[in-house]
Amino acid sequence: MFGNSINSLDIIFGIARIWIILFKELWFIWAIAGAFIALGFLAEWWKRRKERKELQQWLKEKHILEEWHKIDPYFFEKLTAFIFERLGYRVKRTGGPGDKGIDLVASKNKHHFYIQCKRVEKVQPKQLRAFYGAITDRLRKGDKGIFVTTGLYTSEDKQFAREKNIQLIDGLELQRIVDSVRRTGKIK
Repeated sequence: MFGNSINSLDIIFGIARIWIILFKELWFIWAIAGAFIALGFLAEWWKRRKERKELQQWLKEKHILEEWHKIDPYFFEKLTAFIFERLGYRVKRTGGPGDKGIDLVASKNKHHFYIQCKRVEKVQPKQLRAFYGAITDRLRKGDKGIFVTTGLYTSEDKQFAREKNIQLIDGLELQRIVDSVRRTGKIK
């Protein structure tokens, strides 16, 4: 029995010696791999920084709601995320193909806000119902759904949202939020 434990220790020390030799002999490969990883992180940071500046500049220049209708849906999602970040939320973009009806997940004060972004003239009731279907299993106490559009909501949309505790942000409200954030200096 005592001999088996010595063999186990010999195996462990043997493996450790092999790793030390590999590290000593191949240190330059480890250094190159580390440099590539660092460059990857730096490139991602630079990309996000550039994107934030682009979004900030777009919001600074575009004061007319009609200009919001001209942008592509993916850019609208990025702008909405940027605005919510400026309002103090932590935001994760989930939009795109297969997003299951949720474009952004924002969090603030330990609560989650599931956000759908639609760049349309008028939201159809079926779009709001589909969004509710997408978030209903995820909602916990204090969580909320937020539907953001550049257009308008129907009276049926508004009634449905009141019943299901979904916050609606139409184009005019979105413009007011952007103007408010701009006045506070969070968009320079």
